[in-house]
Amino acid sequence: MTSLNHPILEQSFAVIDREIGEHNFSPAEYAIVRRTIHSTADFEFAQLLRFSPGAIEKAIAALQAQVPIVTDVGMVKQGVAGMVAKTFDNPLVTAVERAAVALPGKTRTETGLMQCFEEFPQAVYVIGNAPTALIALCNQLSTSPIQPALVIGAPVGFISVLESKATLAQTPVPQIRVEGRKGGSPAAAAILNALLVLAWGRRQHKA
Repeated sequence: MTSLNHPILEQSFAVIDREIGEHNFSPAEYAIVRRTIHSTADFEFAQLLRFSPGAIEKAIAALQAQVPIVTDVGMVKQGVAGMVAKTFDNPLVTAVERAAVALPGKTRTETGLMQCFEEFPQAVYVIGNAPTALIALCNQLSTSPIQPALVIGAPVGFISVLESKATLAQTPVPQIRVEGRKGGSPAAAAILNALLVLAWGRRQHKA
């Protein structure tokens, strides 16, 4: 089976393995934790990542079925586009690019994300920047008959970030969260890329 990982990436993973040592993650969870640490050089993500029950399996099935992937901002899209192209070539949509102007009292990203949710409620949502967009998405979930396949909640910063993650945690949607103030586009992209590698590996193994 052809590896999707560059040899230098594998060397970096070996360093991370040595430094982390023993852990209690499942193999799939650890694949996500390790790639996130690699993208951020921050071992604290091993304590910050949270996985809802069954979220990884649901995400893998959805990615293999080529459901759309919705990112909040262009940096997340750029971070995943290469791996998407190498694997399942899912439709890749960026929320902020969907809104030429923001609705009153909203951000452009928030406005665009709501448009995406109307069009692709079943998508995988990857939020690495905009906590307002994550809150808006969570507020829609309670009344939507169709739920996202997965929500990756990894906005970064100081304003509304903790609240957005707490709001996501209270929803039953399949989710992978980064607790606390940390997150960002590199972390969000790493989580999705790890899921794509897992999904591709399962597909190739079956073949």
